[in-house]
Amino acid sequence: MLLLNTTRDALLAPLQSVAGIVEKRHTLPILSNVLIEKQGDTLTLLATDIEIQIRTATAGHQDGSDTAITVGARKLQDILRALPDSAAVSISLDDKRLTVKAGKSRFALQTLPAADYPRMNLPDGDVVRLTVAQRTFKRQLAQVAYSMAQQDIRYYLNGLLIIADGGELRMVATDGHRLAYAASTLDNAVAQRTEAILPRKTVLELSRQLADNDDPLEVVLAGNQVVFRFGAVELISKLIDGKFPDYERVIPQNHPNMITFDRLPLLAALQRAAILTTDKFRGVRLVLGDGSLKLISTNAEQEEAVEELEVDYHGAALDIGFNVTYLLDVLNNLSSEHVEWRFNDGNSSALITLPGNEQFKYVVMPMRI
Repeated sequence: MLLLNTTRDALLAPLQSVAGIVEKRHTLPILSNVLIEKQGDTLTLLATDIEIQIRTATAGHQDGSDTAITVGARKLQDILRALPDSAAVSISLDDKRLTVKAGKSRFALQTLPAADYPRMNLPDGDVVRLTVAQRTFKRQLAQVAYSMAQQDIRYYLNGLLIIADGGELRMVATDGHRLAYAASTLDNAVAQRTEAILPRKTVLELSRQLADNDDPLEVVLAGNQVVFRFGAVELISKLIDGKFPDYERVIPQNHPNMITFDRLPLLAALQRAAILTTDKFRGVRLVLGDGSLKLISTNAEQEEAVEELEVDYHGAALDIGFNVTYLLDVLNNLSSEHVEWRFNDGNSSALITLPGNEQFKYVVMPMRI
């Protein structure tokens, strides 16, 4: 039974949109599969890992029969990737086996029934709807996502807090050692303040899929779920149930000293200093004096790196240590030419901001070196 005739690219693109969340090994074999539904001229692909579900639909598939079946997502993706660009592809279903043909290549894949495939239902009841440009949301994610924890026992830190408040959308992430905050303007103001913690996997998938353009992204928050709609993609995710730390208490308000750096020279100097840090102990000392900043790193072999930058600073001397990875992360994920560094003393957290911009803040705790 013929399902459809198409091209390699026309099938690979939507498959890649959904297959990213499929786990390689899962206790339920069917969760390694993608659900393929053909109805009329519309082809729908859906994948889920129970916590997240991604669905995409494409029209224009006139030939072939209506049906629904599931097949191994990674195998089908690998087959399509290995075919020549723009190759003509036909897909048919015979006796529970999906056959993919392209030229003189033929692949027969095992299937599982579509009726057994788990689906997440769309949330109903009271919902909060937000609309923002995909570019804005994607860049805001990039400004904070690197600060999420990984496999922390405080499960609510393994995600990213979003807050819709009036006409503003805020994002916050922290792993307990550093915190990133970014804000943007919503296309539509919300009637009541709404908070939600997005799981790490959802954040990474959105970062991968959102386009760097002004096409709209619709966000629907309801209960313990969130729905993202953009282009032909619909992503449903469960939310993390927990109380996120009070980020406003963490952000320093009155650090008396401030220096403005050129971001790229500082980033390059830190990258060089990082070469001679210990793998486990990624410490670098920042020694600030009259008109200069020294970056100093050492390791267990008694090797040392010293970088010196000229800075416009004439205040009190400072010697403070940081995990260099935390500094590289923030500098790599900003696009501004200049950054401001505010500090108090060698035992207090530092605050990194952008000149004339209250919509980004990054707090990093010092470390003893």
